[in-house]
Amino acid sequence: QLQLAESGGGLVQPGGSLTLSCGASGFTGGEYYAIGWFRQAPGKEREAVSCISSSGGSTKYADSMKGRVTISREKPKNVVYLQINSLNPEDTAVYYCAQMPVCSYQWTTRGAWGRGTQVTVSS
Repeated sequence: QLQLAESGGGLVQPGGSLTLSCGASGFTGGEYYAIGWFRQAPGKEREAVSCISSSGGSTKYADSMKGRVTISREKPKNVVYLQINSLNPEDTAVYYCAQMPVCSYQWTTRGAWGRGTQVTVSS
């Protein structure tokens, strides 16, 4: 069974950048699952950020994050990265990675979720 674990969160100043990592273990047939990044800010619903296909050849970005985030996949290490630039306080949230059947704008998840990593943007 696939297990996911996020890392890389922390306290960042406004305008800064951060790279989050999502490591996969267990069933790591990377050819068969997409990975999505989601976030949930205090008092708000969880929202999609980005996803990447099983091959890494297709990526999607939520409109709210487009232009500031880059998702990538390092298959040999079973790691998916999310780089976020120009961070602002509204980006403060818990960031999660999740297994998806396909990377699409439906943002459908199926299977494993990580426990999340906290990102706090503050001066």
